Amino acid sequence: MRLLLDTHLLLWGASEPNHLPAAARAMIEEPEHQLVFSAASLWEIAIKNSLGRTDFRADPALLRRGLLDNGYTELAITGRHAVAVAGLPPLHKDPFDRMLIAQATADGLLLLTVDPAIARYQGPIHLF
Repeated sequence: MRLLLDTHLLLWGASEPNHLPAAARAMIEEPEHQLVFSAASLWEIAIKNSLGRTDFRADPALLRRGLLDNGYTELAITGRHAVAVAGLPPLHKDPFDRMLIAQATADGLLLLTVDPAIARYQGPIHLF
């Protein structure tokens, strides 16, 4: 199964693994699962870190390198993903989260999240 991790799960997995819910850790550590991260998450970290958000304090370049070095697959943002965002209902205004939802739906990935706002969407989403 291909798992797309939301931004918080990526950050916690990389720097604060004790914040990961046990069920999320189990899914991430399952050898048969392919772990995927979105360029949208790196973009979100870069923007929110530059705005001083302490929950996004990370160097996106170092995080990307670490994810790639640990076997994660990078998911680029494509025009198909941008078009898929237009089909989402207006349940949540965060553009980064909406892109992750669109990518998961368009590419058949299971989006793992700790955000109840993301879980309000129909589709391949698992809330911890």
